[in-house]
Amino acid sequence: MTDRLPHPRVLVFAGSSRTGSYNKALARLAAERIERLGGRPTFIDLRDHPMPLYDGDLEAQQGLPENALVLRRGLADHEGLLIASPEYNGFITPLLKNSLDWLTRPHEGESGLALFEGKLAALVSASPGGLGGIRSLALARQLLANIGVTVLPDQLAVGRAADAFDEGGQLRDEKQMEKLDAICRRLIDSLHRLHG
Repeated sequence: MTDRLPHPRVLVFAGSSRTGSYNKALARLAAERIERLGGRPTFIDLRDHPMPLYDGDLEAQQGLPENALVLRRGLADHEGLLIASPEYNGFITPLLKNSLDWLTRPHEGESGLALFEGKLAALVSASPGGLGGIRSLALARQLLANIGVTVLPDQLAVGRAADAFDEGGQLRDEKQMEKLDAICRRLIDSLHRLHG
C-alpha cells in the first residue's frame, strides 16, 4: 500500500445469494456510486464463493475452503467494505455470518482477525418490509466491531424494496439516493483521511 491513496479500494457485497436479491441490487448501486465519487469498488457475489457451514473438525482436517482463501486475498487488497445486510427473522443472514466466520480463522500462522484490522465499513440494507432490514444493521455493526472493523455511523435501510428500484437499478426515492451517496462519500473521505 502506498502512502497516498488516490482511489480507495472498497470491497462491496451483499449477505444474500438469491439471484433477485434486493440487497445485491443495493450493493451494486453502492458500487456504482463509490466509483462515481472517486473510489475503486469491487463488487463480489457471495453466491460465486460457496463454503460449507463452519465446522472446526472440517477446518482441522482440510484447512480453509478454497473460496475462503480467495475471499481472504480479495479482502487484503481493499481498505474499505460496504456490506448490504439482508434481514432474516430480525437477524443477519447465515450466509453473511458463515462467510465472516471462515474469513476470521487463522491461516498459515496469520490471524484471520489481522485481515480486518484498520478496515472501515459502511452498512446498508433493503427489505420488502417497512423497516428496510434495520434490525440486521445493528447486529452486523456489532459483529464487524467484534472482529476489529470500524463501522461508520451512517446507514441506510430501504423499506418496501420490491418497489424501491426503477428499471435502471436506481432508487426511486431521491432522499434515499442522497443518503446512499452521503454514505459512500463519507466512506471514501474517511479512507482518504486514514490512508492519505
